[in-house]
Amino acid sequence: MRDVAIVAFAQSVHRRRTDELSEVDLLMPVLHEVLGATGLKANEIGFTCSGSADYLAGRAFSFTMALDGVGAHPPISESHVEMDGAWALYEAWVKIQTGEADTALVYSYGKSSPGRVRDVLTRQLDPYYLAPLWPDSVALAALQAQALIDAGDTDEGALAEIGARNRTAAVDNPYAQLTGDVPAGGHLVHPLRTGDCPPIGDGAAAVVLAAGDTARALCERPAWIRGIDHRIEAHSLGVRDLTDSPSARLAAEHAGAFERPVDTAELHAPFTSQEVVLRKALGLGDEVRVNPSGGALAANPIMAAGLIRLGEAAARIHRGESDRALAHATSGPCLQQNLVAVLEGESAHA
Repeated sequence: MRDVAIVAFAQSVHRRRTDELSEVDLLMPVLHEVLGATGLKANEIGFTCSGSADYLAGRAFSFTMALDGVGAHPPISESHVEMDGAWALYEAWVKIQTGEADTALVYSYGKSSPGRVRDVLTRQLDPYYLAPLWPDSVALAALQAQALIDAGDTDEGALAEIGARNRTAAVDNPYAQLTGDVPAGGHLVHPLRTGDCPPIGDGAAAVVLAAGDTARALCERPAWIRGIDHRIEAHSLGVRDLTDSPSARLAAEHAGAFERPVDTAELHAPFTSQEVVLRKALGLGDEVRVNPSGGALAANPIMAAGLIRLGEAAARIHRGESDRALAHATSGPCLQQNLVAVLEGESAHA
């Protein structure tokens, strides 16, 4: 296995609406920033991979337009996943493992403002039994929250505390959309209140990956990817225990998360109830600092929020604020798909 690290991370300031910006406009500053941090030019990148969703844009192959932000001439080695950018990072990591590239640019973006996200996300559901009923993403998260309450794993007060802690942490995050004292609000879908749910907004993110000595040359303290894995739950919600996440636990096990303690965890938990599930599945105690960036409760650009968790964890290692961090990304209803990566600083590597 080749040693591969995240050597740079950049993201946009996340906003409720960016009507005046196209996807390319949203991406360009982020791409310039992440490449500028390494000193690399676009034509020096060995592989480029992006993550986005055509359903958000409302048109087929919308990601091809976003390539204008990268520049496709001279020809580049490029790929795309119709998923959160965390899965694009996984593909880029595999590409570097094959030896076909030493560096990779990974980016993702999402403009949630043009449509009604709760309706758009129903297209992820089983098309025969569930999607025709149009249960939206908040209603399904509420089912999970109620299951946790019925099992005695949490209550509405504890969920409100999770929301408050995340958004208080986000005060120090200049890119966050919601920060500070955000009222719990009334019930959106019982038992979830407004404060238990993520903001709707637009944003983009990008990272640069590099292998071995190339990573050391590009970054003073690379965030080495010690392990990365992703797993999926059964498609049918009716056959799952919504109070647990076996796929997140299995992904963490294969990524090596349980071999040694982590000091930081960036969890992609758009709803407060999902943090309860993930903490239990990943064995995270109070000694682990969870979501120091504010997490998805502070900014949740669809298709970029998972990549941001990896980037935020890496950035803390770059700054020397973490030695061993866990980063998690999810997609689908009620934590259906889960990706876990373990990142370490150079000192831990030595």
